[in-house]
Amino acid sequence: MTRLWHSTFGLLLVTGILLGATPPFGKLATAAGIPALLWALVISGGVGGVLVLVLAVRKIRPALTVRVVRYALIAGAISFAIPNVLMFAVVPHLGAGYTGIMFTLSPVITLGLSILFGVRRPNALGIAGIAVGFAGAATVALTRGEAGQPAEAGWVLLGLLIPVFLASGNIYRTVDWPTEAGSVELAAGSHLASAALLLSALIATGDMEAAELLAGSPLLVLGQVATASAMFAFFFRLQAVGGPVYLSQIGYVGAAVGLLIGVAVLGERYAPLTWIGAAVITVGVLMTTRAQGRASTAAAGTPAPAGR
Repeated sequence: MTRLWHSTFGLLLVTGILLGATPPFGKLATAAGIPALLWALVISGGVGGVLVLVLAVRKIRPALTVRVVRYALIAGAISFAIPNVLMFAVVPHLGAGYTGIMFTLSPVITLGLSILFGVRRPNALGIAGIAVGFAGAATVALTRGEAGQPAEAGWVLLGLLIPVFLASGNIYRTVDWPTEAGSVELAAGSHLASAALLLSALIATGDMEAAELLAGSPLLVLGQVATASAMFAFFFRLQAVGGPVYLSQIGYVGAAVGLLIGVAVLGERYAPLTWIGAAVITVGVLMTTRAQGRASTAAAGTPAPAGR
């Protein structure tokens, strides 16, 4: 476990695999009649609660500075609350596998924002890897969802907003990362803030009455909370050691996992072109991972400036 905690590649794989399970869980939840807002609340509230228990067991007292609270509110909204609601709203129409593909667009947007805001930028191989991954994502997107069931343009457009918010969250969390708090503390705070926002929205829309539906799907709720809690513990660690652009590569892994679960478990069917695109995406992940390794090696071999 310690070795995994210090491996960017290992963190990328684990986080991406756990991420890929989210759209299938969401499709099952919406099929059970659970509203998107409520299911997003299940994730943020569940993850926040589990991580608070982890902090309590470790006897870590969270830092509650103004900067940490501000970070939690903003990160919770743009990284979790909004993209999760969008994801669970579109997944019944686009399919779990196709919705997962939206994750693959996040690296391209993250790269553009990182260049714009002067955050860490990948080397030439990293940029090439992202370009290859995007080419694969574009190939998959041309199929417009499950074979024989093309998605309507409106749902596709809503789905395209998911990577926009994910990329914005990637950049924001790096730019405004509070040094006085650890990754688990920030993950817990951001999800609790997201849960508070979602609860307010549920009360305002009157959808809280649907909460009784959760009692009818206890295993589904437990499975989603368990995978999401594990994912976000690794997610914030990967953010800290890999940076926003490398972190965004979890979308490629998540998309592939979502496609596999959609087909093997949910009975979804996709055209051969979809699988070709998924293979191209995998090549992009391998390229960016190698680029990250080269960048880390170069940084380790750079002498520290005089006086430090």
